[in-house]
Amino acid sequence: QVQLVESGGGLVQPGGSLRLSCVASGSIFSINSMGWYLQAPGKQRELVATITSAGSTNYADSVKGRFTISRDNARNTTYLQMNSLKPEDTAVYYCNAFLTTSKTIVGVQLYWGQGTQVTVSS
Repeated sequence: QVQLVESGGGLVQPGGSLRLSCVASGSIFSINSMGWYLQAPGKQRELVATITSAGSTNYADSVKGRFTISRDNARNTTYLQMNSLKPEDTAVYYCNAFLTTSKTIVGVQLYWGQGTQVTVSS
């Protein structure tokens, strides 16, 4: 019943900015963390940034100082503010979440969104 939906991708020129959003919905008791991953053409999926419900963050070295991850716990939403975009940032960006659907059932589950395309080009 849990669903993650990304939005905000598109075409932007080098040096431009985009803000991606990811909202989790369904039977959610609590979310431990949410994150963003990218998959460039012909390459494997890799970490961009993660954030816990308490606000602790982790970034890939390639995006430090340019991207900022944030969250709205009340709306089960995470955002990725992408500044100073480069052509090498071009990829499909996927959102994920580690979450619990029940207070009594032990076990954190991982969910993935379907991705949103980001293209950085002149």
